Amino acid sequence: MKMSKRIAATVIALPLMLGSMSAMAFGGKHHDGEGMRGDHGMMGKQMLRGIDLTDEQKEELQSLREQNREAMKANKGAFHSEMMAERQQMQQLMLADNFDEAAVRALAEKMVDQQVERRVAKMKQQHAMYNILTPEQKAQVKENMAERAERMAERMQERGKNCRNN
Repeated sequence: MKMSKRIAATVIALPLMLGSMSAMAFGGKHHDGEGMRGDHGMMGKQMLRGIDLTDEQKEELQSLREQNREAMKANKGAFHSEMMAERQQMQQLMLADNFDEAAVRALAEKMVDQQVERRVAKMKQQHAMYNILTPEQKAQVKENMAERAERMAERMQERGKNCRNN
């Protein structure tokens, strides 16, 4: 496949992938209406399972979650508008008479940078939640995460076996 065809395929696929990811982040309803894993991410209920939190810790965690939820709601409209404008730019670049690789790269890099910034903000919030815990509770969270990773690895291994057998 020629380089220009690869880039064109990327130009078409990138907005679709980003659109579906943002739909999951902002519009995918599940349980609490805040997306697939809620706004808790890695510090969700699974990670805190079996950990006895004090009333003060519960309040602090709830306060952080509320702050994050409000920030997400405040940015949702701007994020959606920006995402739609970028998708439109990608389509214009794809449908142009001449392929402008520099413009495509600049737009793709801008979109990736925005995604990185969202990921950093999310990890910052999760870190703040994690630091509410005592050292003993943090050790339990690490153990919960290790167990979850192990279960996930087993499932992935099982899926790989099933794929090879089909």
